Amino acid sequence: MLKRLYDWTISLAESKHALWALAFVAFIESSVFPIPPDILMIPMIIATPRRAFLIAGIALASSVLGGMLGYFIGWGAFESIGRPVLEFYGKDAYFAEFSTKYNEWGAWAVLIAGVTPFPYKVITILSGVTGLNFAVFMVASVVARGLRFFIVAALLWKFGAPIRDFIEKRLGLVFTAFMILLVGGFVAVKYL
Repeated sequence: MLKRLYDWTISLAESKHALWALAFVAFIESSVFPIPPDILMIPMIIATPRRAFLIAGIALASSVLGGMLGYFIGWGAFESIGRPVLEFYGKDAYFAEFSTKYNEWGAWAVLIAGVTPFPYKVITILSGVTGLNFAVFMVASVVARGLRFFIVAALLWKFGAPIRDFIEKRLGLVFTAFMILLVGGFVAVKYL
């Protein structure tokens, strides 16, 4: 099933409505869809490099709007479903403690998930569940998703098809290593 979904997503890149398809995929990927918008962006940018930054901008705007939906899913579903379950089991105090800790580091969680291969949708929903400050969530989302999409667009615009393999197989690892080093540096400064 996932292979069919992947093939369908790729076929959208070749349609005359590719920009709308990208906007749709980037929007729903931020809250429920399992296929990242990069799958559409890469062939679209290779086909029309002059539109690389327009394509990245559409992915960014749509992804952040979808992230807002994910945030509100977490916020709304938690109140109606999650909280009563926690109260029934007497675990609502544990959730309050978790929320406090998450919200202390929430901007970093959004930034890391928005740039790395970690599913951004998990963090958008979790941010809503814990009530992470919405402005913090939005700024971190714009920065993270902007970095991710515009770096991919810039690499493809500059190097074209030859860089495609690197982006598809290794860029997520590079982003992950960078974020670990960045966060590790801040943690080291705080505790040393």
